[in-house]
Amino acid sequence: MAEVLRALTKALKSLLRPIMFWHALWPPIVALLLWIGVATQLWTPAKVWLIANLPQLPWQGWGWLADWLAQAGLLMVLAPLVYFTAILLVATFALPRMMSIVAAADYPEIERRGRDAVSGSLFNTLAAGLVYVVGWIVTLPLLLVPGGFVVLPIIWAAWLNQRTFRFDALADHATPEERRAIIADARGPLYLAGFVTALLAHVPLLNLLAPAFTALVYVHLCLAALRRLRNGEIK
Repeated sequence: MAEVLRALTKALKSLLRPIMFWHALWPPIVALLLWIGVATQLWTPAKVWLIANLPQLPWQGWGWLADWLAQAGLLMVLAPLVYFTAILLVATFALPRMMSIVAAADYPEIERRGRDAVSGSLFNTLAAGLVYVVGWIVTLPLLLVPGGFVVLPIIWAAWLNQRTFRFDALADHATPEERRAIIADARGPLYLAGFVTALLAHVPLLNLLAPAFTALVYVHLCLAALRRLRNGEIK
């Protein structure tokens, strides 16, 4: 818990640097505009298809309920696509610049020993995103379980956060062996950081900054762990 709190505090300080706001804001804005554009073209035909394939119930007013269910279902599919796209843009384009700033300011002694960081990061993010989007869609019926509407989105976002950024935060600086050692040693803090940042991703307005803030949390959490590993504090 102490490690995660330190990472959260340092990430907030990093985010307050003026240059970080640009890198924090443009990915979610681009992701939102992109999927709004897609939705304007596909929303109506997708809604009609869903209504046509919903079970037909005999009571009066079913048409209104079917329309509401179809639109709610489309929103439930659209939301994770927007979130993952923002994560992908942060991981691929914004994070390298953010990491270089943070590493130079807070971890200048840590030597870069990563290999194939760009291709590895892109593959890792796409693979995690595929599991996230497909898993979310498959488990959509669980939203009908009491509490599922609150718990399920946070669980999936927490999983995506840690699965994406634990790799990206170490890609430039750690060898594969060091990365595996850190992930094995810090599995609890990595998941806890994913959960906390997933909560922020569901707070209106704060969710615009959540992908970049999450990336910064993992940069601080993982580079601090890498420093301890190289100092012999992690075996």
